[in-house]
Amino acid sequence: MIRIVIADDHAIVREGLKRIVAEAGEFTVVGEAADGNEVLRLAREREFEVLVLDLSMPGRSGMELIKLVRAEKNAPRILVLSMHQELQYAVRAIKSGASGYLTKESAPSQLVQAIRKIAGGGAFISAEVAEQLALGAMPGGDRAGAPHESLSDREFEVFRLIAAGVSVTDIAAQLHLSVKTVSTHKANLMQKMGLSNQSELIRYALQHGLTDPLSS
Repeated sequence: MIRIVIADDHAIVREGLKRIVAEAGEFTVVGEAADGNEVLRLAREREFEVLVLDLSMPGRSGMELIKLVRAEKNAPRILVLSMHQELQYAVRAIKSGASGYLTKESAPSQLVQAIRKIAGGGAFISAEVAEQLALGAMPGGDRAGAPHESLSDREFEVFRLIAAGVSVTDIAAQLHLSVKTVSTHKANLMQKMGLSNQSELIRYALQHGLTDPLSS
């Protein structure tokens, strides 16, 4: 049996995922996590092959959480299950150490297929994401496309949270940073993206599908 941990801050989503994997008959769920800190605890205390991970959870989240889990001894392989269809999320997740990326609109059969493939040492990504990764690996492939693509992972995380309406103080607590550091990231990302104020930032996020209404 392939051992799985499911990480999502919404209990109804976790229950739905458990039913899907139970019906497959080849997986067993050995743990659940509702926030990033619980994910890290399970990664350190239990042995399992695949972590099904939501990118947006309280506590540590996003690309940072992927990197922290992958740095653990006997680290599981990670399948990101996200509400975001924007390619930037998938590309960043894979570059951070995830082995697969699915949107929450995917069919249950795709989830089973993805877990099976990742547990076997493979990767599960769309052709579009594979193309973006390949282009990025080519000489000159780091040239920026859309302005948000030029942001570092940390800047991108701060950008996402600001766009979701989270205050600088709360972002600092969530990302375990000082308020000053978050403010610096905010100033840097605004400059990189050519934005003058927070209203422009939120408008940009809406236009590019980068908002996160599930954030809590």
